[in-house]
Amino acid sequence: MAKNRSELVAEVAAKAETSQVAVNNVLDALFSVFESSVAAGEKITVPGWLAIERTERAARTGRNPQTGETIQIPAGFSVKLSAGSKLKAAVAKKAPAKKAPAKKK
Repeated sequence: MAKNRSELVAEVAAKAETSQVAVNNVLDALFSVFESSVAAGEKITVPGWLAIERTERAARTGRNPQTGETIQIPAGFSVKLSAGSKLKAAVAKKAPAKKAPAKKK
C-alpha cells in the first residue's frame, strides 16, 4: 500500500503533536531545498536514511518504437536516491508469516 502526501502529513502531524499545516510547510521547504540543491549538483545525505544526488546520462543512440527509426538521445541528468542503513534495516525486518488457508478435500 502506498501513502499519498496528505496521509503522510496527517501521520507525521499526529506523531509530532503539531498541526498538519506546520508539517505541510516543512515538507514544502524540504522539497524546495532538495530541488535547488540537487539541481545545482549538490549531494544531499541524511545519514542512515537516504542520499539524493544528480547523475549524468551520456548521449546515446535509441530507437523509435513505433517506426524502428534510429534516433540520437542527447546527454542529460537524472536523480539517484539511495537508501541508508537504517532504512534498509527497517525494510529487511520480516513481517509475521501468514498461515496459508487449509486445502479443501
